[in-house]
Amino acid sequence: MNRTINFLLVLPDTAYYVICAALALIVLIGISLMSKVKTAVLGNRLSALAMAAAIVVTLLKYEILPDWVLYIGIALGFLIGLWLAVKVKMIEMPQLVALFNGLGGAASAIVGFFAYLGIGAGDDLFSRITALLAIAIGAITFFGSMIAAGKLHKLINQKPIILPFHTGITVLLLVLTVAYTVFAVIPAFSGMPALNAVALTIIATLFGIVFTVRVGGADMPITISLLNSLSGVAGAIAGLAIGDLLLVIVGAIVGASGLLLTRIMCRSMNRHLSAILLGKTTASVVTEASAAAAKPEAKKPDEKPAASPLEAMREAKNVIIVPGYGMAVAQAQHLVRDLAERFRANGATVKFAIHPVAGRMPGHMNVLLCEAGVDYEDLYEMSDINDDFAGADLTVIVGANDVVNPAARDTVGTPISGMPILNADHCPRIVIFNYDMKPGYAGVENPLYRREEGVWLVMGDAAETLKDILNKW
Repeated sequence: MNRTINFLLVLPDTAYYVICAALALIVLIGISLMSKVKTAVLGNRLSALAMAAAIVVTLLKYEILPDWVLYIGIALGFLIGLWLAVKVKMIEMPQLVALFNGLGGAASAIVGFFAYLGIGAGDDLFSRITALLAIAIGAITFFGSMIAAGKLHKLINQKPIILPFHTGITVLLLVLTVAYTVFAVIPAFSGMPALNAVALTIIATLFGIVFTVRVGGADMPITISLLNSLSGVAGAIAGLAIGDLLLVIVGAIVGASGLLLTRIMCRSMNRHLSAILLGKTTASVVTEASAAAAKPEAKKPDEKPAASPLEAMREAKNVIIVPGYGMAVAQAQHLVRDLAERFRANGATVKFAIHPVAGRMPGHMNVLLCEAGVDYEDLYEMSDINDDFAGADLTVIVGANDVVNPAARDTVGTPISGMPILNADHCPRIVIFNYDMKPGYAGVENPLYRREEGVWLVMGDAAETLKDILNKW
């Protein structure tokens, strides 16, 4: 062990850079594998192993391996992570992701705090500025993520919380955060580093809270992606503050991938990130425009109209199932799988249509269904299946509302206006399993629920109604 430590300590910088680059490449490969459901598990494990190796290399490089306190911290982290992996349900995964984002931000803020005090970092201007930025971005990420996790876990009201003069307060806090970061590096005011660090933490904390509380359910997937990106940015800046190359590289990868995902989510929801940051698209209200949404396209009547949703399901030979967050809330994913198997046993083909924001984070529906035993090949993204609805015999919607709301195409001034949706309304026969007739998270009434021809509404808890249908089949 001592030889290994000494070897790493005398490694030329070039060799250390090569190791860092190799580990970064493995992380990138892992992230690439995560983009596909079939290889996501492998990608996750590969990235985790690379991060574990990065920790070991860092410990050896800086010769801090013998410190027994370190082992206690590693053991505690391992046990907590293992407990969360076993305890947390798949439906709670968005909350866990938000929590992890927050902890990443908190870690960066702590590193920046000590770096600003001159512990583990230089006393030059660059080190101080990066340390302060790590504190600010880390604090915003942590407290913003805690608010997001609280909303997702229903500990905080999921609807937007709008304070008086909310936009003005948000802008003011942002300006104060930037101003104090500059203020704290001026030699005349940098004589009290601890006070400056605490003050900046408080201001950034308030900004993170005020920014996140006004985000409603409709914008939560984008918010989670953005906070994920910020956690990476905070980590990269903290790495710059203390001069750690691996932290810079990994933080930059997380920040860049999170930002790309945020862009993809904005495009999928037809949102502008600036509008979300300013709180312009989070209002969850039913407007006259949404209430008077254009009527769905008229369908040709069936020669032999089905008398009931069960009869329509028995007659269908080409079926598309649309899962939504209501399915996750009811924990009905296993029953949805059983329903698909019942269709197949009846000679029907079955596809699952997955909207990018059907859950509370990207890929949430995919994970839930795969955990329930649905084959990867049966999951189709919106762009790949939208043209198939018109040719399908039956569409079964389970706990989805906003993502199949035709009002998104025709109304203006609502949270879903212009948002790409699944073309479920193009199908001649639709069975909807939903808890009630209330609008979705966006607060916009769905005209599909009022379509009289070819639509059956099965109201109630999705798990109970699906059980009833399966028992009667």
